[in-house]
Amino acid sequence: MGNFSNYLANELLDHIFKVGDYTAPTNIYIALSTADPGDDGSTISEPSGNNYARKVYNTWDTAASRATENTGAIEFNEATGSWGTITHVAAFDSLTGGNMLAHGALSASKAIDNGDILRFADGELDVSFASS
Repeated sequence: MGNFSNYLANELLDHIFKVGDYTAPTNIYIALSTADPGDDGSTISEPSGNNYARKVYNTWDTAASRATENTGAIEFNEATGSWGTITHVAAFDSLTGGNMLAHGALSASKAIDNGDILRFADGELDVSFASS
């Protein structure tokens, strides 16, 4: 996930420049999408039904060189039908709805069909700030 959402960017700027306080979410939820969610999250296209749900995941490496990554595997439920072709991933502060925190494209799209389990191996999901 190489893009922070508009929401998170604004919250962090307000916090850093003492205009407002940002409280980190209790949980971070990883969402899958069949389309680019955009920086405002308005075009996210999450699978619906077929045992899909965002996955709570709160174990990340300490940031270094403007980046962090998952520590341990992130494993979604077994699909009980098609979820479509997953092209993007996003992080949210809520199991449903909520505020998108970050998003990015997968290095390779993946069609998820009945019986499939989508899994990100340890260190496979990166979150980073781009350098200028």
